[in-house]
Amino acid sequence: MTTETDGGIVTRIAPSPTGDPHVGTAYVGLFNYVFAKKYGGRFILRIEDTDRERYSAVSEQRILEMMDWLGLTPDVSPKHEGDQKDKGPYRQSERLALYQEYANTLLESGHAYRAFETPEELEAIREDMRRKGLQGNYDGRARNLSTTESDKRAVAGETFVIRLKAPLTGETSFKDELRGLVRFSNAEIRDMVLLKSDGYPTYHLANVVDDHLMGVSHVIRAEEWITSTPVHVLLYEAFGWQVPQFIHMPLLRNPDKNRSKISKRKLDTSVDSYREQGFLPEAMVNFLGNLGWSMPDGREYFDVAAMTEHFDITRVSLGAPVFDLKKLRHVNAHYIQQLDIEDLATRVRPFLEAAGYTWDDEDYLLDVLYILQPRVETLQDFASQSGYFFREDFGFDDKASKKLAAGQGYLGDLERELALLDSFDPDGIEDVIDDYMHERSLSKGKVLPPLRASLTGTMSSPDIIEVASILGRKRVLARIGRALQYVTSGLPDDNPVKEDENKTAQESVR
Repeated sequence: MTTETDGGIVTRIAPSPTGDPHVGTAYVGLFNYVFAKKYGGRFILRIEDTDRERYSAVSEQRILEMMDWLGLTPDVSPKHEGDQKDKGPYRQSERLALYQEYANTLLESGHAYRAFETPEELEAIREDMRRKGLQGNYDGRARNLSTTESDKRAVAGETFVIRLKAPLTGETSFKDELRGLVRFSNAEIRDMVLLKSDGYPTYHLANVVDDHLMGVSHVIRAEEWITSTPVHVLLYEAFGWQVPQFIHMPLLRNPDKNRSKISKRKLDTSVDSYREQGFLPEAMVNFLGNLGWSMPDGREYFDVAAMTEHFDITRVSLGAPVFDLKKLRHVNAHYIQQLDIEDLATRVRPFLEAAGYTWDDEDYLLDVLYILQPRVETLQDFASQSGYFFREDFGFDDKASKKLAAGQGYLGDLERELALLDSFDPDGIEDVIDDYMHERSLSKGKVLPPLRASLTGTMSSPDIIEVASILGRKRVLARIGRALQYVTSGLPDDNPVKEDENKTAQESVR
């Protein structure tokens, strides 16, 4: 694959700030970033904000924050102009004069023309073409206007757009580095609008002008843009500019039987949403890097630096990479388990605080995180699975209630035994329970479940001996006593436990 260009390797992404930062943007951004860094090049983020009706300044900010969060900070962007300020600005809405200038260049060279149809006339043209079974939505009727007439009507103030004068015969082709030579019949390439009547460019003109002026050498983008590429090639040729190398990445797919294109109707596509759920940036990058690409040595886990070191764009598979949430959770769990406990505490703390949990002792928090770390898949899981460590008014679920009812006799005995324990640590607690079971010929299946239920309100928790040790003697004894009261007399209607149970029931119905 050729990577040498006059100005070095330059890649870019050009997202439209019209909604949540999309996983597809992160995916294509990752491959552009790694490709540029592999060859010592530059990576640009350019904001394509010419759709002013849908433009959102908040969305733009979130896109930039997403790339920083993923560790894919561009060398150049509206936020990071670096030493390439002269090639900016990096918002298309701030480059309108350039697009108008280059559109006029195409008019002068005869590669474009003004079209003066009104919206009503355009609709009539589209309807007529549909009725005749013709493709497209414009029949090119204005391409034969004389320059004199076109100039006269423009000077008179008539509204117009500028359209590309595409060839009517032959074919336009380009080389895709993953797909080989791609050909399009020129009969399929319509006279696309380049400059709209409001002075704003369409994607086609702005994309080509910006990529050329910013020195983009390799256009790495989603395969949905393949059908637009011949229009771009014609523009490069019309301007007399070098055509960049094209690399069209396979589209991400939903995990359904049809492998449909990823969409927010079927899957959460917002990177912000995954961030808020407690997915780690290093896990997200690793997961995206494995979609349609693999390390030469077959390793499953790698960071951006390792991906860059071993990157080869030709290893991208043209199959349909599936955005499998189960796999993402698996990868995220791996990275959580690799975190140093202090680092983990820093990342988890906001999730616990958002849940309203408080703690007085930092060592207590570290103990809680340490025991939960092997069991969770996201940072949010720490909050959802740790409530009994931070609250005394937790409820008892159905399974826990049944275990309490069946084992209340054992609980009363354990309450007395644990109260007399000299050293309330895992070894001491386990020895007391083992002695109790041995003396009465009882199994763990009889004794430990009601203890687990009394201390956590659920039958799903880490090792209950470890849990008891972290909670400490005072809370363990109080919780056993509370559980026994619940079994023998029930809880009053205004008890927080009952309120929590009712709330949970209502939420499950909703």
